Amino acid sequence: MSFIAVYITNDSKESAQRLADTLLADRLIACANIFPISASYHWMGDIAQENEWVALVKTTKTNWIRLKEKVSQIHPYDIPCIMKIDVEANEAYEQWIRQSVR
Repeated sequence: MSFIAVYITNDSKESAQRLADTLLADRLIACANIFPISASYHWMGDIAQENEWVALVKTTKTNWIRLKEKVSQIHPYDIPCIMKIDVEANEAYEQWIRQSVR
């Protein structure tokens, strides 16, 4: 069984952690890795450069739609980055993910 990793950018470490905590509490994800990044992007006719925090969360493919909807509801950005990445891992890790989510 393969699973997905979802890459979600946030405006602060605290925001990323709140997002991860909510998704964990709802058992939509098995785990989250949170790390800082430097982002450059087009926004409202200009090029913006900001420091952001990524929450890289892992879940089953069946949770994708519910996870995407939940993040869209609670995320502070007008247009949040919610990117799904199909991944495969060792069987024991994939089994742990299946057991950790609903």
